[in-house]
Amino acid sequence: MNKLKFLLVLLITLTLNSCGPYNFTGTGKIDAKTFQVNYFQNNAPIVQPGIDRTFTLKLQDIVQNQTNLNLVRTNGDLTYEGEITSYTITPMAATADLTAAQNRLTVTVNVRYTNKNKETDNFEKPFSFYYDYPGTQQLLGASLTTALDVIFERITQDVFNESLAKW
Repeated sequence: MNKLKFLLVLLITLTLNSCGPYNFTGTGKIDAKTFQVNYFQNNAPIVQPGIDRTFTLKLQDIVQNQTNLNLVRTNGDLTYEGEITSYTITPMAATADLTAAQNRLTVTVNVRYTNKNKETDNFEKPFSFYYDYPGTQQLLGASLTTALDVIFERITQDVFNESLAKW
């Protein structure tokens, strides 16, 4: 009977010890309390007005929604900064009369991440994603908003994974 109790206590102890700090976003324990997202300038050769602000806000939102960190304007433990370096539209498929059947919008954002508490986590890296749309469609209004939502959702998730989730 003592062996059974010993094994039960051992099993419970090992189970509790193996469950370290972890949450559903995969961030584990973050050695920070605050973060800041500096304004991402639009330095792309083709400037689409407003995407710099939209990207900055979406990056703030993903970090706020997936962590317990507090957003601050200055002196954050974690700092995100950078610039939009590319906004390009390229034809992906042609029709018989040499017009574009499908186009691709690609946005690239260069991100500099600084962790004051763990400098080995710091990086500077470009993140890019695309959105394909019919060649007969113009990217204006709601269609542009949809394209940028898809692109920025992917880029901000990639930035989050690289900086905090370590995936």
